[in-house]
Amino acid sequence: MNVKLTCERIDQDQHTVLLRVSGDVTIHTSPRLREQLKPLFSASMKQIRVALDGVGFMDSSGIATLVEGLQWARMTGGRFVLSGLSENVRDVFELAKLDTVFEIESIPA
Repeated sequence: MNVKLTCERIDQDQHTVLLRVSGDVTIHTSPRLREQLKPLFSASMKQIRVALDGVGFMDSSGIATLVEGLQWARMTGGRFVLSGLSENVRDVFELAKLDTVFEIESIPA
């Protein structure tokens, strides 16, 4: 299992940011994802996009981190979009019925 997680921030315009995540999101790496996500949420940021096409595995702590991100987006009035979920990661979202809660795009951002 890959314990390395990288997050690349790409500002698409003044109101939209893309966070491209690579590696496995586990109990060991989800704090890194959280520390990269949290500063993105502000009243001026209208859309946070998280590209997960580089993530091969995600456990419940990763899901919890993304749920937290969704809550932050709702509090700031922003849009929180996930894209590029691998089959393994999509299965986790579907089993937890979170595919109906999150806005998920099938193509990578």
